[in-house]
Formats: sequence, structure tokens, C-alpha cells
Amino acid sequence: MSDYILLILGILLIILGIIGCLVPVLPGPPFSFLGLILLHLTRFGHFTTPILITLGAIAVVVTVLDYIVPVWGTKRFGGSKYGTRGATVGLIIGLFLGPMGIILGPLFGAFVGEMIFKDDIGYAFKAGFGSLLGFLTGIGLKLAASFVMTFYFVKEWIA
Repeated sequence: MSDYILLILGILLIILGIIGCLVPVLPGPPFSFLGLILLHLTRFGHFTTPILITLGAIAVVVTVLDYIVPVWGTKRFGGSKYGTRGATVGLIIGLFLGPMGIILGPLFGAFVGEMIFKDDIGYAFKAGFGSLLGFLTGIGLKLAASFVMTFYFVKEWIA
């Protein structure tokens, strides 16, 4: 009976992990990894230690990179700390506006932040684009990691 409870919780964490890749306030890959751990504790999953260590490391690295890549993207395209802060505020506001708000919030936030810093539309748009590119790269990395963990989860569960 407890195996089935852990399995259901593992499935919920895997699903929450994928959702967390798209919703910035939820740590997607760590949730996916916890789902794998729960499956491993049941009779359905038997992961080797190297696989668990590798997937755990991937979850940590991708989670850390998710905080670094958007800032790097903003700075790489010439943004300042105003653009970075604006992107963060835009992301928070975008959370309340649905999927398009989550995607476009950092772009508009960085744009507004850079316009406050330097009244130059071209400069502000370039920094905003860098923020958006960094944000989308972070989402891609998180999705890739969570989908790999989902693959291993399903493979172990079905096998």
C-alpha cells in the first residue's frame, strides 16, 4: 500500500516538476528529482547510484543556472542592473497574467528598467531582448532536465 502512495506522490512531483519549469516560483527540476527518489523507494523503481547522483547534480546545476542565465543575457546584450531588476519585477507581474505574461513580463520589465536608466529606446529594447533570451534559455534548460527525469521515471516504472 505504501508503494502505491509513494508512486502517486512521485507522479505528482514529476508533473509538478514540469509545471515548475514554466512557472518561475516553482523549482521544476528539484521536484522532478524528488519524484525519482520517491519512485526509487518503491518496488517499482531501482535506479543505480550513479544515475541518481547524475540526475541530482543536473537538477542542482540547472536550478542554479536558471538564476544566472537571465542576468547574463541582460548583461550580454548591454543591460544594466536596472534592466535586471526590471526583468525581475516584470516576471513577478507576469505571473498574474498567464503564460504570455510570464514570457513577456521580463522583456517589458527590462525595457522599462533600462528606459529609467538611460532614455534610449534602442538600448532598452536590446537589453530587454537579452533578458527574454536568457529567460527562455533557462526555461529550455529546466524543461530538458525535467523531461530527462520524466523519461527515467516512466522507464523504471513500466519496466
